[in-house]
Amino acid sequence: MTKRKVGWVASILLLLASVWLGISVGAVQIPLSTIWGGSEDATATTIVWNIRMPRVFLAALVGAALAVAGAAFQALLKNPLADPYTLGVSSGASVGAVATIFFGISLPVIGMYTLPLLSMIGAITTLLIVVSFARMIDRSLRMETIILTGIITSSFFGAMISLMIALTGEELRQIIGWLLGSVALRTWAHVQMIAPFVLIAGAWLLVRVRDLNALQLGEDRAHHLGVNVSRVKNEVLIAGSMLTGAAVAVSGTIGFVGLVVPHMVRQLFGADNRHVLPLSMINGATLLILCDLVARTIIEPTELPIGVMTAFIGAPVFAWIFFRQRRKGVK
Repeated sequence: MTKRKVGWVASILLLLASVWLGISVGAVQIPLSTIWGGSEDATATTIVWNIRMPRVFLAALVGAALAVAGAAFQALLKNPLADPYTLGVSSGASVGAVATIFFGISLPVIGMYTLPLLSMIGAITTLLIVVSFARMIDRSLRMETIILTGIITSSFFGAMISLMIALTGEELRQIIGWLLGSVALRTWAHVQMIAPFVLIAGAWLLVRVRDLNALQLGEDRAHHLGVNVSRVKNEVLIAGSMLTGAAVAVSGTIGFVGLVVPHMVRQLFGADNRHVLPLSMINGATLLILCDLVARTIIEPTELPIGVMTAFIGAPVFAWIFFRQRRKGVK
């Protein structure tokens, strides 16, 4: 069995194990029989089906969305430091989500999908702003320029969110929850809210894996191989922003998942995007389920925001990748 096949099998088994742990472990221990519906304990059954399962499935969707968006951004920009958080896309999505809550926006016809839709619009708009400003500063679009522009944009959007918090009333707690990042107190309605967007945008990116591989060879070479470079770039950026916006709409800003997971997948299994993107989805789901499990059990009964857990993991990895890239540049 090849290394990649082992990686696929191990990733799927880890995801299944994390789902089981996420459902069974907590303040109330749930036996396996209850998870499969064989228990007559009504309380345990309620905990499983109405509290833990939607939380675990939502964490899986959010983790998969952020990880595959990060993998796509990294492949497109040819830099392992690119992810929705460092590019400022998560901040733009947060502004869209917080504004929806602050102004009480509910668009006719689409109803509950208003929140993820406006969050996605915020994410896409932010990415366009970041890329446009970065191109004005540096036409070669070096990664350092893009990240600096992303930081500046994030700071501006952070000020907008702070303003809305200062002016808000009873929505304050909900908005702060968005900023910290969490999947606590989420229901099947939240899963239903983002699942279509995650599945459609995720599939959209997976269809483009061969084109992303071609772009790794350079835009001119990809064009000669029959790739419509401009179209593929736009599609990847829009799909990645959609995934980020959908995730942020229900979980708030959770950083570094899109940076850590794709980087580790590439280190272990190579740079072929036919494997990197789907494996990033699987392992991103696993990572966020486990981070949520640790966040809600490490200091019971108090729950930590997932964003805190991912930052503890992601910030050192970001620093390591950054200095590694700088050393390569010096050489």
